[in-house]
Amino acid sequence: MAEVTLSVGGYQYKLACRDGEEAHLERLGEMVNAKAMEARNAVGNASEVRQLLLSALLFADETLEGSRGNTPVAAPAIPGQMTAALERLADRIELIATRVENLSQHS
Repeated sequence: MAEVTLSVGGYQYKLACRDGEEAHLERLGEMVNAKAMEARNAVGNASEVRQLLLSALLFADETLEGSRGNTPVAAPAIPGQMTAALERLADRIELIATRVENLSQHS
């Protein structure tokens, strides 16, 4: 198992991937970082979670816009380790959202 460190939106993430997939994962990280920086420039200094959410929305918007034409946009293949990392991140986001909601209700 190889390990790659990605820099996304000013944060460092260590991810495991299959041997030989390092360059592909680094390229995906560069794409996500570009969107994260675009999101940061659009809304200012956002939290890590908000920045990644906005990055995902920018990617989704591009995909939707591309699919409105006759040529559908193919989503890049996501390595299994990246999928697991995204699922853990989604769980973290849900936990944070629940905590914020609970704080709001108790205020």
